[in-house]
Amino acid sequence: MTKLNVDGQTIEISNKDKLFFPDAGITKGDLIDYYRRIAQTILPYMQERPLSMQRFPDGIEGEGFYQKQVPDYFPDWIDQVSVKVKEDETEQFQVVCNNAATLVYLANQACITPHLWLSRQDKLDYPDRLIFDLDPPGDDFESVRFAAQLLREALEEVGLTPLVMTTGSRGLHVVTPLDRQADFDSVRAFARELVELLANREPDRLTVEPRKNKRKGRLFLDYLRNAYAQTATAPYAVRAKPGAPVATPLDWHELNNSELHSQQYNLGNIFRRLSQKTDPWQGKMDQTGSLAQAQRQFKANNQ
Repeated sequence: MTKLNVDGQTIEISNKDKLFFPDAGITKGDLIDYYRRIAQTILPYMQERPLSMQRFPDGIEGEGFYQKQVPDYFPDWIDQVSVKVKEDETEQFQVVCNNAATLVYLANQACITPHLWLSRQDKLDYPDRLIFDLDPPGDDFESVRFAAQLLREALEEVGLTPLVMTTGSRGLHVVTPLDRQADFDSVRAFARELVELLANREPDRLTVEPRKNKRKGRLFLDYLRNAYAQTATAPYAVRAKPGAPVATPLDWHELNNSELHSQQYNLGNIFRRLSQKTDPWQGKMDQTGSLAQAQRQFKANNQ
């Protein structure tokens, strides 16, 4: 058992030599070290948000599970928030990762990927992020880059600030910061209107059909995460995939690289990237937009 002191908290590290990503020789200790090193970059995106833990106690080749509720044995210095489970009107406590010690503690609990709410703990019904999840219908990443650029143009046309990142899995997320004045139902309705317009413009390439057997090889413009208690992968989170890919914020011009793919960055190269360029999203989440204004502009643009 190794002990780490992080932000004044002592964390007992267990099984640090256990292989978590056998193909790449990456251990649990390597994962913990990554989250400790990336803390100052990732924490601004995580603070004040309930999260779900995607845990793999035996590494990615073992059984994984999602855990929302805080286990009883978690130390009391880890921040928590009580959230309403709307399906059955109960309440549960979920982790809020506000500091490096919590991030390291979660990694020691084999939480490979933290998944974040789209709202913050003081206004859980009012998201500050609008998100579109773009996965290729097959292995054609070009379709993802095409859809992301269309979304960028559509969002900018209504006065919003779109951001893009690789998910570290199969596709891209397009994310827009909001001013928290609209509730989830309003945000989701707007997102649906926007993607329906794009799908109507490009009916051979894009669809809003959620059923895979109805998509006919077209890319699904997935707006469905814009709902209470839905989550999205944290920027700079590790994904439970071979090679330990990392969800990575991009500059928009990087989509012009035809060799770009969703697992471009990983535990082996992400710090080299960050040593060569500033985090593309740094400060951008503060550029919040008004959904009401965007709705008015959307209506004016499409009369």
